[in-house]
Amino acid sequence: MYILDIDTKQPYRVYIGTMLLEQAGTLTREACGGERAVIVTDTNVGPLYALPVRKSLEEAGYAVDVFTFEAGEEHKRADTYVSILEFMARHEMTRSDVVVALGGGVTGDMAGFAAATYMRGCSFVQVPTSLLAMVDSSVGGKCAIDLAAGKNLAGAFWQPKLVIADIGCLATLEREQFADGCGEVIKHAAIADADLFEELERTPLTLDLLMEDVSRVALLVARNIDIKRAIVVADERESSVRKLLNFGHSIGHAVEASESYRLGHGTCVAIGMNLIASASAHRGYCDAEVPSRIRSLTAAHGLQNTCSRNVEEIYAAALHDKKRRGDSIDLVIPHAIGACSIEPTDLEEFRSIISEGLEMQEGDIAC
Repeated sequence: MYILDIDTKQPYRVYIGTMLLEQAGTLTREACGGERAVIVTDTNVGPLYALPVRKSLEEAGYAVDVFTFEAGEEHKRADTYVSILEFMARHEMTRSDVVVALGGGVTGDMAGFAAATYMRGCSFVQVPTSLLAMVDSSVGGKCAIDLAAGKNLAGAFWQPKLVIADIGCLATLEREQFADGCGEVIKHAAIADADLFEELERTPLTLDLLMEDVSRVALLVARNIDIKRAIVVADERESSVRKLLNFGHSIGHAVEASESYRLGHGTCVAIGMNLIASASAHRGYCDAEVPSRIRSLTAAHGLQNTCSRNVEEIYAAALHDKKRRGDSIDLVIPHAIGACSIEPTDLEEFRSIISEGLEMQEGDIAC
């Protein structure tokens, strides 16, 4: 088992290993206290893992209730969020009690936002069950819901008091779901760890690797969380260096929206990284090997790396991006593998970058 301390304003620990669901109650009791716990989960994850987590919490002395919502990004909306709040109130939750997010990134966002706003904030535990949630969304304190205008437009910064990443949960993912999480893994390597990028080139992170060597996958998850930990601790509220974590996201979120969330988040981030890297090489911001290596690595992990959406569709959706500031947007530009910069970019220039990326995209996998 790996234990990482996240030294934000409200410090917390991340546990990465196997057989951790059975320890959820003990770990939650130590981190949070309280008398009641509400598990927030979805219709995919609840039938798999709600029972052992509930049992563990009850053995630790909690009165436990479970809120289950329909799985899918399309349900990360205000009506689901309000339903969670009403459920918490109906079960007489207090601000000293705890919300447990059991599931992927959507569940973590929904449960975290509810915890951040119920009675102006109550304790919150992340139990991520997808690769994407483990390596990215469960750490850092961002939580949000989608609005009709775009992704994650209503939310808060609310750090969990504990993260429990049970690697065994990954074995129940479909190959496409597992691959989708690798989009964020590759992003972390591209912005901050050239050695990790090379390691992934030699041995891709796949579901087959999980079945062959679970300890290696646990180590890779821990390394990714450590990359995010260092960035989040340096800039908890995303005023400077934390924006590096948005590599590929401005275009990626726009692709997600224009595709009505048919594609996974990690897949769309991979598309975004490929388009930005291709345009950056075209403009001389980086060598041609940068987009070539990103393209090859995303493909090796089973991710789509090109998009059939046109520039107008992507640009229109991207105008709702949270990183927009008036007539400019903060873009993460790659200069080498493991080295990127944050560049305020005029919106018209951003449109040109999208256009250039689309013109230069290569490969035969299109969304």
